[in-house]
Amino acid sequence: MQPVERAEYEGIDYGWVMQTTFVVTILVGAPVVAVLSAFVTLDSWGARAAFAVRVGAPIWFVTAVAVAVYARRTDAGDGGVEKSEGDSGGSESANAGDDYDDAGETDDDPEAVKSEDADEIGPRDA
Repeated sequence: MQPVERAEYEGIDYGWVMQTTFVVTILVGAPVVAVLSAFVTLDSWGARAAFAVRVGAPIWFVTAVAVAVYARRTDAGDGGVEKSEGDSGGSESANAGDDYDDAGETDDDPEAVKSEDADEIGPRDA
């Protein structure tokens, strides 16, 4: 079985920023739009939709900027991986829980043994 590919990015995790912006915008924006709509006469569904867009778009924009600034200042969205100072993300400690070596073989594969050359891996009965 091939190991799952993993990617480690430096900087902001934009996927986390987008997901967090979506959730926070709904949690904050929906009540704000509902409260503000109580003070405006909205005669048709088109007027209601236009009002929701006019009020919701600035809420979404402010939320997106705030979440992006938060992610930039902290290590938000890093999946809970704690990095020590000087850890560039490519060290062995980042892959300490992997059961795969660099050749894609499992560390505990009974059919594979290392030959004299440390980079070659071959079957046990070869």
